[in-house]
Amino acid sequence: MPDEFAYKYILFSVADGVATITLNRPEQLNAFHFPLGAELENAYARCDADDAVRAVVLTGAGNAFCAGADMGGGDKTFDDVEGGQRAARPGPGVRRLAAYQVRKPVVAAINGHAVGVGLTLAMQCDLRFVSAQAKLAFAFVRRGIIPELGSHAIVPRVIGFSRAADLLLSGRTIRGEEAAQLGLASEALPAEAVLPRAQEWARDVAVNAAPASVAIAKRLLWEGVTETPRETMAKEGPLLDWVGKQVDAAEGVRSFLERRPPEWKLRASTDLPEWPEK
Repeated sequence: MPDEFAYKYILFSVADGVATITLNRPEQLNAFHFPLGAELENAYARCDADDAVRAVVLTGAGNAFCAGADMGGGDKTFDDVEGGQRAARPGPGVRRLAAYQVRKPVVAAINGHAVGVGLTLAMQCDLRFVSAQAKLAFAFVRRGIIPELGSHAIVPRVIGFSRAADLLLSGRTIRGEEAAQLGLASEALPAEAVLPRAQEWARDVAVNAAPASVAIAKRLLWEGVTETPRETMAKEGPLLDWVGKQVDAAEGVRSFLERRPPEWKLRASTDLPEWPEK
């Protein structure tokens, strides 16, 4: 990718502090291939570095979110995953991040079917809104492979071990309504309402939540996926002490008492504290 902002397989826009990333292969139901993945990871890095972006929404063009891996390679589709990843890597110096590494909330607006990697990409986001009629499946074991992108750790923490075992070990298909009932998604909505709802949530964060505080809370959340409560609490103490002494803590109280929108000063890109050891 000579120009990191010249995307071929995704759309990227920013409005009101919210970046919207759209998987843009609608004729292929936004099926995933590694060049698309490289662009997505670069867009995430772009959002992470830009302090004007306070929250991120990921969605799909057309009627699907992401129908899974592009199987144009036939029975060789999964033959050399590492080689495919290497071939799609952009040149040196181009940053790439996953959704959980972005220092802003990333919301998946699952506007249609999300299967295989389409669903594990969504699980790397911080929360999900889903079309009630969308089909969702961790279909990997039904294709002779296994789930990826950290889903063996993430999904049990989101919905519990037994429910995760049901979905990951069977690869069965569920509808968006069941996904919300299981806790896999926050809400199930009509398809046309999914993106507006996700953007509404993101805009609220962009206006009302302190960027540095959000960045710290998000990192604690994701590191907590594999930590004990005691380990997390050992980090929360010094971090809470640090944020309590910053200008945004005073502004949060002042703006609340004065009944006005807050004017945050700290930036997620440059103003975060040293991270405490476990």
